[in-house]
Amino acid sequence: MKLIIHGGFFSESHTNDKTKSQKQEALKRIIHQGFQYLQNHTSIQTVVYVVSLLENDPLFNAGTGSQIQADGIIRMSAALMDGSTLKMAGVINIENVKNPILVAEKLMSYEDKILGGTGAIEFARTHHFPFFNPQIKQRKEEFDKKKENKDKNRTSTVGCVCIDHLGKIATATSTGGKGYEIPGRISDSATVAGNYANAHCGVSLTGIGEDIVSLAMAAKIATRVSDGMTLAHAFEKSFLDLKQIQGLAGAIGIDCKGNIYHQESHPTMVYASYDGIILDSF
Repeated sequence: MKLIIHGGFFSESHTNDKTKSQKQEALKRIIHQGFQYLQNHTSIQTVVYVVSLLENDPLFNAGTGSQIQADGIIRMSAALMDGSTLKMAGVINIENVKNPILVAEKLMSYEDKILGGTGAIEFARTHHFPFFNPQIKQRKEEFDKKKENKDKNRTSTVGCVCIDHLGKIATATSTGGKGYEIPGRISDSATVAGNYANAHCGVSLTGIGEDIVSLAMAAKIATRVSDGMTLAHAFEKSFLDLKQIQGLAGAIGIDCKGNIYHQESHPTMVYASYDGIILDSF
């Protein structure tokens, strides 16, 4: 049983050293909570639980603390995927819910598994997810500055990859967007480019969604592992592809043998991994 989580890049907002340290400590706390939860739960249950904890922490750009789009509205996206069943569910540009990943989890039992915009919002209300405003003071201040200076270079996402005691792999990813984007813009997080799992490995990404989507990165890494590459080689090969378009991304993954790997194109992605004995983090 192992899991790895990421909290996006340090550069996703105007953070100082104190905030960076707080993010690292938060990831360590959440990874420990996640591993304890994993003892009595499946991989798919665990990734949802862990990502909901990340969404609840205003230090990260997902759920509470999400970025604000150019029209002043927060729209969030999230997805989860069960590698053993190849089923994926997600929400795109959902508004006014506390945990987009929980709405995505609810969709797993439905035939229509990925909903966007008003459809996602109506589904959440129908299933008794209460109204919740995820905006925090810091994000409003950043939005006002971006509106004034057109500073649009901040981006981030949170994610989790897990393998349970049965060897089943799952992934979950959630984002509050890059901030000041065109209203309705779709990122990679609720697509197989940013969140993918099969029987061979699971991958979650953060970074510039357009770069990640254009290379179908999560699905490509998983396909390469399925075709016989090691997890490390699949990551390295895919990040060479990313370099050709000067893209920005970070990724975490676990394969069916329990190998854990992470890589980023630019410093510095915050992450933590845990197997009950060894803790690795940045």
